[in-house]
Amino acid sequence: MWKGPNYPMSGVKYESGSVVFMLFFLSTTLTTITRAMEVPKITQRFHFPGNPFKKKHFLPPPPVPIQKKFNLPAAVPVWPPGNGFSNGSIDLGGLQVSQITTFNKVWASQEGGAENQGATIFEPSGIPQGFSMLGSYSQPNNKALFGWVLVAKDLSPPNTINGTLKQPIDYSLIWTSENLGIKQDTNVYVWTPAAPDGYKAVGHVVTTSADKPALNKVMCVRIDLTDQCEKNSVIWNGPNGINFFEARPSNRGTQSPSVQVGTFVAQNVNATGPLTISCLKNTKSIASSMPNVQQIEAIVKAYSPIMYLHPHEEFLPSSVNWFFSNGALLFTRGNESNPVAIAQNGTNLPQDPNNDGAFWLDLPADAANKDRVKKGNLESARSYIHVKPMLGGTFSDIAMWVFYPFNGPARAKVDFFNINLGKIGEHVGDWEHVTLRVSNFNGELWQMYFSQHSHGQWVEASQLEFHSGNNNNKPVVYSSLHGHACYPHAGLVLQGTSSIGVRNDTDSSNIVMDLGLHDLVSAEYLGSQVVEPPWLNYFREWGPKVDYDIDDELKKVAKALPGRLRSLLDKVVKSLPSEVLGEEGPTGPKVKNNWNGDEV
Repeated sequence: MWKGPNYPMSGVKYESGSVVFMLFFLSTTLTTITRAMEVPKITQRFHFPGNPFKKKHFLPPPPVPIQKKFNLPAAVPVWPPGNGFSNGSIDLGGLQVSQITTFNKVWASQEGGAENQGATIFEPSGIPQGFSMLGSYSQPNNKALFGWVLVAKDLSPPNTINGTLKQPIDYSLIWTSENLGIKQDTNVYVWTPAAPDGYKAVGHVVTTSADKPALNKVMCVRIDLTDQCEKNSVIWNGPNGINFFEARPSNRGTQSPSVQVGTFVAQNVNATGPLTISCLKNTKSIASSMPNVQQIEAIVKAYSPIMYLHPHEEFLPSSVNWFFSNGALLFTRGNESNPVAIAQNGTNLPQDPNNDGAFWLDLPADAANKDRVKKGNLESARSYIHVKPMLGGTFSDIAMWVFYPFNGPARAKVDFFNINLGKIGEHVGDWEHVTLRVSNFNGELWQMYFSQHSHGQWVEASQLEFHSGNNNNKPVVYSSLHGHACYPHAGLVLQGTSSIGVRNDTDSSNIVMDLGLHDLVSAEYLGSQVVEPPWLNYFREWGPKVDYDIDDELKKVAKALPGRLRSLLDKVVKSLPSEVLGEEGPTGPKVKNNWNGDEV
Protein backbone atom coordinates (compact mmCIF):
# COMPACT_ATOMS: atom_id res chain seq x y z
CA MET A 1 0.00 0.00 0.00
CA TRP A 2 1.34 3.37 -0.97
CA LYS A 3 1.89 5.77 1.93
CA GLY A 4 3.23 8.87 0.19
CA PRO A 5 6.29 9.94 -1.76
CA ASN A 6 8.68 9.80 1.19
CA TYR A 7 7.67 6.37 2.49
CA PRO A 8 9.47 3.64 0.46
CA MET A 9 7.71 0.34 -0.03
CA SER A 10 9.48 -2.78 -1.42
CA GLY A 11 12.58 -0.66 -1.94
CA VAL A 12 10.91 1.51 -4.58
CA LYS A 13 10.71 5.31 -4.34
CA TYR A 14 7.83 6.85 -6.33
CA GLU A 15 8.18 10.24 -7.97
CA SER A 16 5.13 12.49 -8.32
CA GLY A 17 4.80 11.92 -12.09
CA SER A 18 4.95 8.19 -11.63
CA VAL A 19 2.25 8.42 -9.01
CA VAL A 20 -0.11 10.22 -11.37
CA PHE A 21 0.48 7.67 -14.10
CA MET A 22 0.05 4.80 -11.68
CA LEU A 23 -3.29 6.15 -10.41
CA PHE A 24 -4.52 6.69 -13.97
CA PHE A 25 -3.53 3.14 -14.94
CA LEU A 26 -5.24 1.58 -11.91
CA SER A 27 -8.41 3.62 -12.45
CA THR A 28 -8.65 2.64 -16.14
CA THR A 29 -8.03 -1.02 -15.40
CA LEU A 30 -10.57 -1.08 -12.58
CA THR A 31 -13.24 0.57 -14.77
CA THR A 32 -12.67 -1.98 -17.53
CA ILE A 33 -12.92 -4.89 -15.12
CA THR A 34 -16.07 -3.47 -13.51
CA ARG A 35 -17.85 -3.06 -16.85
CA ALA A 36 -16.81 -6.54 -17.89
CA MET A 37 -18.22 -8.08 -14.70
CA GLU A 38 -21.38 -5.89 -14.95
CA VAL A 39 -21.29 -4.88 -11.30
CA PRO A 40 -21.99 -1.40 -9.88
CA LYS A 41 -19.10 1.00 -9.96
CA ILE A 42 -17.33 0.80 -6.63
CA THR A 43 -16.27 4.42 -6.95
CA GLN A 44 -19.80 5.31 -5.83
CA ARG A 45 -18.98 3.91 -2.41
CA PHE A 46 -16.26 6.42 -1.67
CA HIS A 47 -17.17 9.61 0.21
CA PHE A 48 -15.42 12.80 -0.71
CA PRO A 49 -16.03 15.54 1.87
CA GLY A 50 -17.49 18.79 0.61
CA ASN A 51 -16.06 22.22 0.95
CA PRO A 52 -15.07 22.58 4.63
CA PHE A 53 -15.62 26.34 4.40
CA LYS A 54 -19.22 25.99 3.19
CA LYS A 55 -21.83 27.20 5.72
CA LYS A 56 -23.15 24.27 7.74
CA HIS A 57 -26.88 23.77 8.42
CA PHE A 58 -27.75 22.61 11.93
CA LEU A 59 -31.12 21.26 13.01
CA PRO A 60 -32.92 23.65 15.36
CA PRO A 61 -33.44 22.46 18.93
CA PRO A 62 -36.75 20.71 19.56
CA PRO A 63 -39.52 23.07 20.69
CA VAL A 64 -40.25 23.17 24.40
CA PRO A 65 -43.75 21.95 25.30
CA ILE A 66 -45.03 25.38 26.36
CA GLN A 67 -44.77 26.60 22.77
CA LYS A 68 -47.93 24.60 22.06
CA LYS A 69 -51.29 25.33 23.68
CA PHE A 70 -53.15 22.37 25.14
CA ASN A 71 -56.78 21.80 24.25
CA LEU A 72 -59.03 19.01 25.43
CA PRO A 73 -59.35 16.21 22.84
CA ALA A 74 -62.98 17.15 22.14
CA ALA A 75 -64.87 20.41 22.24
CA VAL A 76 -66.49 21.46 25.51
CA PRO A 77 -70.21 20.65 25.22
CA VAL A 78 -73.03 23.16 25.17
CA TRP A 79 -74.42 22.77 28.67
CA PRO A 80 -78.12 22.57 29.58
CA PRO A 81 -79.52 25.96 30.66
CA GLY A 82 -80.14 27.09 34.21
CA ASN A 83 -78.66 29.10 37.09
CA GLY A 84 -75.32 30.86 36.67
CA PHE A 85 -73.20 27.88 35.60
CA SER A 86 -71.06 28.37 32.45
CA ASN A 87 -72.26 31.95 31.89
CA GLY A 88 -68.75 33.26 31.26
CA SER A 89 -68.56 35.53 34.31
CA ILE A 90 -69.36 35.45 38.03
CA ASP A 91 -70.45 38.30 40.31
CA LEU A 92 -68.47 38.20 43.57
CA GLY A 93 -70.46 41.07 45.07
CA GLY A 94 -70.08 44.19 42.96
CA LEU A 95 -66.98 42.71 41.33
CA GLN A 96 -67.60 40.75 38.15
CA VAL A 97 -64.82 38.35 37.18
CA SER A 98 -64.16 36.44 33.98
CA GLN A 99 -61.69 33.64 33.29
CA ILE A 100 -59.15 34.33 30.52
CA THR A 101 -57.26 31.46 28.87
CA THR A 102 -55.51 33.34 26.04
CA PHE A 103 -52.18 35.05 26.63
CA ASN A 104 -49.39 37.20 25.24
CA LYS A 105 -45.88 36.12 26.14
CA VAL A 106 -43.82 38.67 28.09
CA TRP A 107 -40.66 36.81 29.11
CA ALA A 108 -39.16 33.34 29.27
CA SER A 109 -36.16 31.68 30.85
CA GLN A 110 -34.61 28.63 29.24
CA GLU A 111 -33.22 27.08 32.41
CA GLY A 112 -34.24 26.40 35.98
CA GLY A 113 -37.52 24.95 37.17
CA ALA A 114 -38.99 21.60 36.21
CA GLU A 115 -36.60 19.49 34.11
CA ASN A 116 -34.39 22.61 33.90
CA GLN A 117 -36.49 23.84 30.97
CA GLY A 118 -37.30 27.22 32.49
CA ALA A 119 -40.60 29.08 32.77
CA THR A 120 -42.61 31.69 30.90
CA ILE A 121 -44.60 34.72 32.09
CA PHE A 122 -47.72 35.87 30.23
CA GLU A 123 -50.28 38.64 30.26
CA PRO A 124 -53.94 37.88 29.56
CA SER A 125 -55.13 38.80 26.07
CA GLY A 126 -58.60 39.22 24.62
CA ILE A 127 -59.85 40.93 27.79
CA PRO A 128 -63.57 41.74 27.40
CA GLN A 129 -64.71 45.35 27.15
CA GLY A 130 -64.93 46.97 30.57
CA PHE A 131 -62.75 44.38 32.31
CA SER A 132 -59.25 45.02 33.68
CA MET A 133 -56.14 42.95 34.20
CA LEU A 134 -55.42 41.91 37.80
CA GLY A 135 -52.00 40.31 37.34
CA SER A 136 -49.76 38.08 35.23
CA TYR A 137 -49.74 34.31 34.70
CA SER A 138 -46.72 32.00 34.72
CA GLN A 139 -46.08 28.30 34.23
CA PRO A 140 -43.15 25.89 33.70
CA ASN A 141 -41.92 25.33 30.15
CA ASN A 142 -41.98 21.52 30.42
CA LYS A 143 -45.76 21.45 29.91
CA ALA A 144 -48.00 22.66 27.11
CA LEU A 145 -49.53 26.07 27.72
CA PHE A 146 -52.65 25.48 29.79
CA GLY A 147 -53.71 28.05 32.32
CA TRP A 148 -56.09 30.80 33.26
CA VAL A 149 -56.20 34.10 35.08
CA LEU A 150 -59.13 36.21 36.23
CA VAL A 151 -59.90 39.71 34.96
CA ALA A 152 -62.37 41.98 36.72
CA LYS A 153 -65.03 44.63 36.15
CA ASP A 154 -66.36 47.13 38.70
CA LEU A 155 -70.16 46.86 38.99
CA SER A 156 -70.44 49.75 41.44
CA PRO A 157 -73.03 52.45 40.62
CA PRO A 158 -71.72 55.53 38.77
CA ASN A 159 -69.92 58.14 40.87
CA THR A 160 -69.16 55.64 43.65
CA ILE A 161 -66.14 57.00 45.52
CA ASN A 162 -64.72 53.69 46.65
CA GLY A 163 -65.64 51.23 43.94
CA THR A 164 -64.50 47.63 43.89
CA LEU A 165 -61.46 48.44 41.71
CA LYS A 166 -58.82 51.18 41.80
CA GLN A 167 -55.54 51.81 40.03
CA PRO A 168 -52.34 51.40 42.04
CA ILE A 169 -50.59 54.56 43.23
CA ASP A 170 -47.11 53.22 42.47
CA TYR A 171 -45.07 50.05 41.88
CA SER A 172 -42.24 48.42 43.80
CA LEU A 173 -39.64 46.32 42.02
CA ILE A 174 -39.32 43.01 43.83
CA TRP A 175 -37.06 41.11 41.42
CA THR A 176 -35.12 41.44 38.18
CA SER A 177 -33.07 38.98 36.17
CA GLU A 178 -30.66 41.75 35.17
CA ASN A 179 -26.98 40.80 35.55
CA LEU A 180 -27.79 37.22 36.60
CA GLY A 181 -26.32 35.58 33.51
CA ILE A 182 -29.19 33.15 33.02
CA LYS A 183 -30.51 31.84 29.72
CA GLN A 184 -33.44 34.14 28.97
CA ASP A 185 -35.14 36.06 26.19
CA THR A 186 -34.23 39.39 27.75
CA ASN A 187 -34.06 40.97 31.19
CA VAL A 188 -37.28 40.87 33.18
CA TYR A 189 -38.63 43.11 35.94
CA VAL A 190 -41.31 41.88 38.35
CA TRP A 191 -43.36 44.60 40.04
CA THR A 192 -45.87 44.59 42.89
CA PRO A 193 -48.57 47.27 42.61
CA ALA A 194 -48.74 49.66 45.57
CA ALA A 195 -52.45 49.67 46.36
CA PRO A 196 -54.27 52.77 47.65
CA ASP A 197 -55.65 52.68 51.19
CA GLY A 198 -58.45 50.16 51.53
CA TYR A 199 -57.33 48.12 48.51
CA LYS A 200 -54.97 45.22 47.83
CA ALA A 201 -52.93 43.93 44.90
CA VAL A 202 -53.86 40.44 43.68
CA GLY A 203 -51.09 39.93 41.11
CA HIS A 204 -47.73 41.09 39.77
CA VAL A 205 -47.03 43.17 36.68
CA VAL A 206 -44.04 42.09 34.58
CA THR A 207 -42.02 44.20 32.13
CA THR A 208 -38.90 43.84 30.02
CA SER A 209 -37.89 47.42 30.78
CA ALA A 210 -36.61 48.99 33.98
CA ASP A 211 -39.26 51.68 33.59
CA LYS A 212 -42.24 51.35 35.92
CA PRO A 213 -45.47 50.12 34.31
CA ALA A 214 -48.30 52.54 33.63
CA LEU A 215 -50.66 52.99 36.57
CA ASN A 216 -53.62 51.89 34.44
CA LYS A 217 -51.90 48.63 33.51
CA VAL A 218 -53.52 46.72 36.35
CA MET A 219 -56.21 47.22 38.99
CA CYS A 220 -56.23 46.68 42.76
CA VAL A 221 -59.26 45.25 44.57
CA ARG A 222 -61.18 46.67 47.52
CA ILE A 223 -60.05 44.94 50.69
CA ASP A 224 -63.45 43.43 51.62
CA LEU A 225 -63.33 41.46 48.36
CA THR A 226 -59.88 39.97 49.09
CA ASP A 227 -58.64 37.09 51.21
CA GLN A 228 -55.35 35.59 52.33
CA CYS A 229 -53.20 33.65 49.86
CA GLU A 230 -50.50 31.04 50.27
CA LYS A 231 -47.77 29.52 48.11
CA ASN A 232 -48.64 26.29 46.35
CA SER A 233 -46.53 24.50 43.74
CA VAL A 234 -43.20 25.90 42.53
CA ILE A 235 -43.29 27.24 38.97
CA TRP A 236 -39.64 28.27 38.66
CA ASN A 237 -36.64 28.53 40.95
CA GLY A 238 -34.41 31.52 40.25
CA PRO A 239 -30.63 31.56 40.73
CA ASN A 240 -30.61 34.09 43.57
CA GLY A 241 -33.20 32.58 45.91
CA ILE A 242 -36.31 34.03 44.25
CA ASN A 243 -38.92 31.47 43.24
CA PHE A 244 -42.14 31.79 41.29
CA PHE A 245 -45.05 30.04 42.98
CA GLU A 246 -48.66 29.36 42.15
CA ALA A 247 -50.78 31.41 44.58
CA ARG A 248 -53.92 29.83 46.04
CA PRO A 249 -56.33 30.70 48.87
CA SER A 250 -55.20 29.75 52.36
CA ASN A 251 -58.79 28.89 53.26
CA ARG A 252 -60.29 26.27 50.97
CA GLY A 253 -63.46 24.28 51.48
CA THR A 254 -67.09 24.03 50.53
CA GLN A 255 -68.03 27.00 52.72
CA SER A 256 -64.94 29.12 52.07
CA PRO A 257 -65.55 32.25 49.95
CA SER A 258 -61.88 32.51 48.89
CA VAL A 259 -61.33 32.72 45.13
CA GLN A 260 -58.11 31.86 43.30
CA VAL A 261 -57.04 34.58 40.84
CA GLY A 262 -54.68 32.43 38.75
CA THR A 263 -51.76 34.85 39.13
CA PHE A 264 -48.29 33.83 40.27
CA VAL A 265 -46.28 35.20 43.18
CA ALA A 266 -42.52 35.86 43.25
CA GLN A 267 -40.97 35.40 46.68
CA ASN A 268 -37.71 34.45 48.33
CA VAL A 269 -37.66 30.72 48.94
CA ASN A 270 -36.90 31.24 52.65
CA ALA A 271 -39.52 33.93 53.25
CA THR A 272 -42.04 33.08 55.96
CA GLY A 273 -44.24 36.18 56.09
CA PRO A 274 -47.51 36.80 54.27
CA LEU A 275 -47.50 37.01 50.49
CA THR A 276 -47.29 40.37 48.76
CA ILE A 277 -50.49 39.62 46.85
CA SER A 278 -53.96 38.50 47.93
CA CYS A 279 -56.70 36.27 46.60
CA LEU A 280 -60.30 37.33 45.97
CA LYS A 281 -63.41 36.71 48.06
CA ASN A 282 -66.94 35.87 46.94
CA THR A 283 -69.18 38.04 49.13
CA LYS A 284 -72.36 37.33 47.19
CA SER A 285 -73.29 33.64 46.79
CA ILE A 286 -71.03 30.61 46.57
CA ALA A 287 -73.82 28.46 45.12
CA SER A 288 -75.04 30.90 42.45
CA SER A 289 -72.70 29.59 39.73
CA MET A 290 -72.88 25.90 40.65
CA PRO A 291 -74.44 23.41 38.19
CA ASN A 292 -78.02 22.17 38.57
CA VAL A 293 -78.92 18.46 38.39
CA GLN A 294 -79.24 18.41 34.59
CA GLN A 295 -75.90 20.19 34.21
CA ILE A 296 -74.24 17.75 36.64
CA GLU A 297 -75.45 14.84 34.52
CA ALA A 298 -74.05 16.52 31.41
CA ILE A 299 -70.68 17.12 33.11
CA VAL A 300 -70.48 13.46 34.16
CA LYS A 301 -71.38 12.33 30.64
CA ALA A 302 -68.63 14.52 29.18
CA TYR A 303 -65.78 13.83 31.62
CA SER A 304 -66.50 10.56 33.47
CA PRO A 305 -63.22 8.62 33.71
CA ILE A 306 -62.48 5.12 32.47
CA MET A 307 -60.72 3.05 35.16
CA TYR A 308 -58.35 0.19 34.34
CA LEU A 309 -57.87 -2.41 37.05
CA HIS A 310 -54.65 -4.42 37.13
CA PRO A 311 -54.72 -7.53 34.89
CA HIS A 312 -54.00 -9.71 37.96
CA GLU A 313 -56.53 -8.00 40.23
CA GLU A 314 -58.55 -10.49 42.31
CA PHE A 315 -60.57 -8.06 44.41
CA LEU A 316 -62.93 -6.07 42.21
CA PRO A 317 -65.34 -3.23 43.02
CA SER A 318 -69.06 -3.71 43.48
CA SER A 319 -72.10 -1.60 44.20
CA VAL A 320 -72.89 -0.93 47.85
CA ASN A 321 -76.25 -2.67 47.51
CA TRP A 322 -74.62 -5.78 45.99
CA PHE A 323 -72.38 -5.94 49.07
CA PHE A 324 -75.40 -5.60 51.36
CA SER A 325 -77.57 -8.15 49.53
CA ASN A 326 -74.81 -10.76 49.36
CA GLY A 327 -74.40 -11.31 53.06
CA ALA A 328 -72.58 -8.29 54.54
CA LEU A 329 -73.21 -8.03 58.27
CA LEU A 330 -73.55 -5.26 60.86
CA PHE A 331 -71.82 -6.01 64.16
CA THR A 332 -72.45 -4.33 67.51
CA ARG A 333 -69.89 -4.10 70.30
CA GLY A 334 -70.93 -6.27 73.22
CA ASN A 335 -73.20 -8.38 71.02
CA GLU A 336 -70.68 -9.67 68.50
CA SER A 337 -72.28 -13.13 68.33
CA ASN A 338 -75.50 -11.72 66.86
CA PRO A 339 -74.69 -9.71 63.73
CA VAL A 340 -77.58 -8.59 61.55
CA ALA A 341 -78.01 -8.49 57.79
CA ILE A 342 -77.92 -5.06 56.17
CA ALA A 343 -81.01 -3.83 54.34
CA GLN A 344 -80.89 -2.29 50.87
CA ASN A 345 -79.51 1.27 50.87
CA GLY A 346 -78.41 0.68 54.47
CA THR A 347 -81.74 1.70 55.98
CA ASN A 348 -80.94 -0.17 59.21
CA LEU A 349 -77.45 1.30 59.65
CA PRO A 350 -76.82 3.75 62.53
CA GLN A 351 -77.37 7.33 61.33
CA ASP A 352 -75.85 9.42 64.11
CA PRO A 353 -72.64 11.30 63.13
CA ASN A 354 -70.36 9.45 65.56
CA ASN A 355 -67.51 7.01 65.16
CA ASP A 356 -67.17 5.51 68.62
CA GLY A 357 -66.26 1.95 67.65
CA ALA A 358 -69.67 0.62 68.69
CA PHE A 359 -70.57 -0.67 65.20
CA TRP A 360 -68.74 -2.10 62.19
CA LEU A 361 -69.42 -4.05 59.00
CA ASP A 362 -67.94 -7.37 57.94
CA LEU A 363 -68.10 -10.04 55.26
CA PRO A 364 -70.54 -12.99 55.42
CA ALA A 365 -69.82 -15.45 58.21
CA ASP A 366 -69.58 -18.65 56.14
CA ALA A 367 -66.29 -19.27 54.33
CA ALA A 368 -67.74 -19.88 50.86
CA ASN A 369 -69.74 -16.66 50.74
CA LYS A 370 -66.93 -14.74 52.42
CA ASP A 371 -64.48 -15.65 49.65
CA ARG A 372 -67.07 -14.91 46.96
CA VAL A 373 -67.97 -11.47 48.31
CA LYS A 374 -64.29 -10.60 48.76
CA LYS A 375 -63.87 -10.79 44.99
CA GLY A 376 -66.52 -8.14 44.37
CA ASN A 377 -68.85 -7.84 41.40
CA LEU A 378 -67.75 -5.59 38.54
CA GLU A 379 -71.09 -5.88 36.74
CA SER A 380 -72.87 -4.09 39.59
CA ALA A 381 -70.13 -1.53 40.28
CA ARG A 382 -70.86 2.17 39.91
CA SER A 383 -69.40 5.44 41.11
CA TYR A 384 -71.08 7.47 43.85
CA ILE A 385 -70.93 11.17 43.08
CA HIS A 386 -70.61 14.09 45.48
CA VAL A 387 -70.68 17.60 43.94
CA LYS A 388 -69.31 20.48 46.00
CA PRO A 389 -68.35 24.13 45.41
CA MET A 390 -64.67 25.00 45.61
CA LEU A 391 -62.62 28.20 45.46
CA GLY A 392 -65.53 30.43 46.36
CA GLY A 393 -67.93 28.76 43.94
CA THR A 394 -65.79 29.44 40.86
CA PHE A 395 -65.15 25.70 40.41
CA SER A 396 -67.20 22.52 40.92
CA ASP A 397 -65.52 19.45 42.37
CA ILE A 398 -67.13 16.22 41.13
CA ALA A 399 -65.91 13.56 43.58
CA MET A 400 -66.50 10.03 42.24
CA TRP A 401 -66.30 7.33 44.93
CA VAL A 402 -65.82 3.62 44.22
CA PHE A 403 -66.45 0.81 46.74
CA TYR A 404 -64.47 -2.45 46.96
CA PRO A 405 -65.66 -5.18 49.37
CA PHE A 406 -62.06 -6.18 50.09
CA ASN A 407 -58.56 -4.72 49.93
CA GLY A 408 -55.96 -7.38 49.12
CA PRO A 409 -52.57 -8.05 50.73
CA ALA A 410 -49.75 -5.62 50.11
CA ARG A 411 -46.61 -6.48 48.16
CA ALA A 412 -43.12 -5.12 48.66
CA LYS A 413 -40.04 -4.58 46.51
CA VAL A 414 -36.71 -5.10 48.28
CA ASP A 415 -33.86 -4.54 45.84
CA PHE A 416 -34.37 -7.39 43.35
CA PHE A 417 -36.91 -9.26 45.49
CA ASN A 418 -40.71 -9.00 45.24
CA ILE A 419 -42.44 -10.16 48.42
CA ASN A 420 -46.07 -10.80 49.32
CA LEU A 421 -46.64 -9.29 52.76
CA GLY A 422 -49.10 -11.85 54.07
CA LYS A 423 -51.98 -10.26 55.95
CA ILE A 424 -50.41 -6.80 55.87
CA GLY A 425 -52.66 -4.48 53.87
CA GLU A 426 -55.76 -6.67 54.00
CA HIS A 427 -59.03 -5.13 55.19
CA VAL A 428 -62.75 -5.28 54.53
CA GLY A 429 -64.49 -2.34 52.87
CA ASP A 430 -62.27 -0.13 50.71
CA TRP A 431 -63.34 3.35 49.53
CA GLU A 432 -61.33 5.11 46.78
CA HIS A 433 -62.11 8.17 44.70
CA VAL A 434 -61.09 10.57 41.97
CA THR A 435 -62.26 14.18 41.69
CA LEU A 436 -62.89 16.26 38.58
CA ARG A 437 -62.37 20.02 39.01
CA VAL A 438 -64.53 21.87 36.48
CA SER A 439 -64.64 25.62 35.83
CA ASN A 440 -67.97 27.22 36.64
CA PHE A 441 -67.18 29.96 34.10
CA ASN A 442 -67.37 27.64 31.08
CA GLY A 443 -67.64 24.02 32.27
CA GLU A 444 -64.12 23.08 31.16
CA LEU A 445 -62.19 20.33 32.96
CA TRP A 446 -59.04 21.81 34.52
CA GLN A 447 -57.71 19.30 37.01
CA MET A 448 -58.25 15.80 38.32
CA TYR A 449 -57.43 14.42 41.76
CA PHE A 450 -56.26 10.82 42.27
CA SER A 451 -56.69 9.41 45.79
CA GLN A 452 -53.78 7.23 46.90
CA HIS A 453 -54.36 5.66 50.30
CA SER A 454 -54.29 8.49 52.86
CA HIS A 455 -53.16 11.15 50.37
CA GLY A 456 -53.23 11.77 46.63
CA GLN A 457 -52.23 14.11 43.81
CA TRP A 458 -53.76 16.80 41.62
CA VAL A 459 -52.98 16.49 37.90
CA GLU A 460 -53.70 19.20 35.33
CA ALA A 461 -55.87 18.20 32.40
CA SER A 462 -52.92 18.78 30.05
CA GLN A 463 -51.04 15.95 31.81
CA LEU A 464 -53.86 13.40 31.82
CA GLU A 465 -54.28 10.38 29.58
CA PHE A 466 -57.59 10.35 27.74
CA HIS A 467 -59.48 7.28 26.64
CA SER A 468 -58.77 6.61 22.98
CA GLY A 469 -61.50 6.57 20.38
CA ASN A 470 -64.63 8.61 19.75
CA ASN A 471 -62.76 11.90 20.24
CA ASN A 472 -63.82 12.19 23.88
CA ASN A 473 -62.72 14.01 27.03
CA LYS A 474 -62.80 10.98 29.34
CA PRO A 475 -59.62 10.70 31.45
CA VAL A 476 -58.02 7.37 32.24
CA VAL A 477 -57.50 6.08 35.80
CA TYR A 478 -55.28 3.16 36.79
CA SER A 479 -56.21 1.25 39.96
CA SER A 480 -53.28 -0.37 41.78
CA LEU A 481 -53.12 -4.12 42.35
CA HIS A 482 -54.84 -5.14 45.62
CA GLY A 483 -54.53 -1.64 47.18
CA HIS A 484 -56.80 0.11 44.63
CA ALA A 485 -54.97 3.46 44.86
CA CYS A 486 -55.66 5.66 41.82
CA TYR A 487 -52.91 6.84 39.45
CA PRO A 488 -52.89 8.90 36.23
CA HIS A 489 -50.40 6.66 34.43
CA ALA A 490 -49.53 2.97 34.38
CA GLY A 491 -46.38 1.70 36.06
CA LEU A 492 -44.88 1.09 39.50
CA VAL A 493 -44.99 3.55 42.40
CA LEU A 494 -43.11 2.62 45.56
CA GLN A 495 -44.11 3.79 49.01
CA GLY A 496 -40.70 3.98 50.62
CA THR A 497 -37.38 4.51 48.87
CA SER A 498 -36.40 3.96 45.25
CA SER A 499 -35.25 0.41 46.01
CA ILE A 500 -37.30 -0.67 49.04
CA GLY A 501 -40.99 -0.05 49.58
CA VAL A 502 -44.56 -1.23 49.27
CA ARG A 503 -45.52 -1.75 45.63
CA ASN A 504 -48.36 0.04 43.87
CA ASP A 505 -48.53 -1.71 40.50
CA THR A 506 -50.83 -0.43 37.76
CA ASP A 507 -51.37 -1.50 34.17
CA SER A 508 -54.00 -1.44 31.45
CA SER A 509 -56.15 -4.54 31.08
CA ASN A 510 -59.49 -5.88 29.95
CA ILE A 511 -60.86 -5.33 33.47
CA VAL A 512 -62.42 -1.92 32.99
CA MET A 513 -64.91 0.17 34.97
CA ASP A 514 -66.74 3.11 33.43
CA LEU A 515 -67.21 5.65 36.23
CA GLY A 516 -69.96 7.20 34.14
CA LEU A 517 -72.24 4.48 35.55
CA HIS A 518 -73.12 6.41 38.68
CA ASP A 519 -75.49 7.48 41.41
CA LEU A 520 -75.60 11.15 42.40
CA VAL A 521 -75.63 10.76 46.19
CA SER A 522 -74.90 14.28 47.47
CA ALA A 523 -74.89 17.93 46.43
CA GLU A 524 -75.64 19.86 49.62
CA TYR A 525 -76.03 23.21 47.84
CA LEU A 526 -79.03 21.80 45.93
CA GLY A 527 -80.91 20.99 49.15
CA SER A 528 -83.72 18.45 48.80
CA GLN A 529 -83.18 18.00 45.05
CA VAL A 530 -80.58 15.30 45.82
CA VAL A 531 -81.58 12.71 48.46
CA GLU A 532 -78.66 11.11 50.28
CA PRO A 533 -78.91 7.30 50.76
CA PRO A 534 -78.85 6.12 54.41
CA TRP A 535 -75.54 4.27 53.97
CA LEU A 536 -73.83 7.61 53.19
CA ASN A 537 -74.66 8.81 56.71
CA TYR A 538 -73.23 5.70 58.37
CA PHE A 539 -70.19 7.17 60.12
CA ARG A 540 -68.66 3.97 61.53
CA GLU A 541 -66.14 1.55 60.02
CA TRP A 542 -66.94 -0.42 56.89
CA GLY A 543 -64.77 -3.27 58.12
CA PRO A 544 -63.55 -4.79 61.39
CA LYS A 545 -60.30 -3.91 63.08
CA VAL A 546 -57.73 -6.43 61.84
CA ASP A 547 -56.01 -8.29 64.67
CA TYR A 548 -52.54 -9.44 63.66
CA ASP A 549 -48.96 -8.89 64.74
CA ILE A 550 -46.98 -6.93 62.15
CA ASP A 551 -43.66 -8.26 63.50
CA ASP A 552 -44.85 -11.86 63.08
CA GLU A 553 -46.06 -11.18 59.55
CA LEU A 554 -42.77 -9.55 58.60
CA LYS A 555 -40.78 -12.48 60.02
CA LYS A 556 -42.80 -14.90 57.90
CA VAL A 557 -42.29 -13.06 54.62
CA ALA A 558 -38.71 -11.86 55.11
CA LYS A 559 -37.01 -15.18 55.89
CA ALA A 560 -35.24 -15.27 52.52
CA LEU A 561 -33.85 -11.75 52.82
CA PRO A 562 -30.36 -10.86 54.07
CA GLY A 563 -30.33 -9.27 57.53
CA ARG A 564 -29.71 -5.72 56.28
CA LEU A 565 -32.65 -5.89 53.89
CA ARG A 566 -34.90 -7.34 56.59
CA SER A 567 -34.33 -4.37 58.86
CA LEU A 568 -34.88 -1.89 56.01
CA LEU A 569 -38.15 -3.58 55.00
CA ASP A 570 -39.27 -3.58 58.63
CA LYS A 571 -38.58 0.15 58.92
CA VAL A 572 -40.42 1.02 55.69
CA VAL A 573 -43.50 -1.09 56.44
CA LYS A 574 -43.89 0.21 60.00
CA SER A 575 -43.72 3.81 58.76
CA LEU A 576 -46.82 3.35 56.57
CA PRO A 577 -50.19 4.76 57.70
CA SER A 578 -52.72 2.39 59.26
CA GLU A 579 -54.90 2.70 56.15
CA VAL A 580 -52.17 1.01 54.11
CA LEU A 581 -51.34 -1.54 56.78
CA GLY A 582 -54.99 -2.52 57.03
CA GLU A 583 -55.13 -2.43 60.82
CA GLU A 584 -58.33 -0.37 60.98
CA GLY A 585 -61.53 -0.74 59.00
CA PRO A 586 -62.00 2.30 56.73
CA THR A 587 -64.72 4.87 57.23
CA GLY A 588 -67.11 5.97 54.49
CA PRO A 589 -66.82 8.98 52.17
CA LYS A 590 -68.64 11.46 54.40
CA VAL A 591 -66.17 10.96 57.26
CA LYS A 592 -63.15 11.93 55.13
CA ASN A 593 -61.69 15.41 55.59
CA ASN A 594 -62.04 16.14 51.89
CA TRP A 595 -65.83 15.79 52.04
CA ASN A 596 -66.10 19.42 53.15
CA GLY A 597 -62.53 20.47 52.40
CA ASP A 598 -60.02 20.53 49.61
CA GLU A 599 -58.23 17.40 48.43
CA VAL A 600 -54.77 16.94 49.98
